[in-house]
Amino acid sequence: MSASPEKATATPNEWSVCIVAIATSSDRQAFARLFRHFAPRVKSYLLRFHMDGSAAEELAQETLLTVWRKASYFDPARASASTWIFTIARNLRVDFLRGSAHPEALEDHPALESADPLPSDVVLSSEREARTRIALTGLPQDQAEVVRLSFFEDKPHSEIARELGIPLGTVKSRLRLAFGRLKTALEVLT
Repeated sequence: MSASPEKATATPNEWSVCIVAIATSSDRQAFARLFRHFAPRVKSYLLRFHMDGSAAEELAQETLLTVWRKASYFDPARASASTWIFTIARNLRVDFLRGSAHPEALEDHPALESADPLPSDVVLSSEREARTRIALTGLPQDQAEVVRLSFFEDKPHSEIARELGIPLGTVKSRLRLAFGRLKTALEVLT
């Protein structure tokens, strides 16, 4: 697989293809693309658990290195690429907590619950992902584009406005309209 460096984002299936390419041919381009996309998201995830910035950065890098080393263990039939990656991050965070805290502080800590997603959770996640993908295809092009830029490429609203050459208020209006349509479409699909 040759990952396209100019493509800023990918579908969930394309991230899975990147991991498979890493596993089968040590594809460095696929890894670089995966790293650019997931490292900041994993760091943000870890920061939400009140980790300090340097520890979150270190664990985010360790998460992606683990993806590189253990890519052959990834099974796209069991979980999406993002679920697998964030499970690795969660496990590394738990290991970090175990190494830095007193054992009694960790008894009953919610982060120490089972790392393996339940089969029902995997199925629900896949179904939810499929419904969301279907709902996104029903959006008008201008609304779909701001959703993609905002949520899949993590661009701030002001940058989206600059990139598309539209006022900031228009970006926000399109997002609001898109969310309304998505909510309605998802209610119909459930």
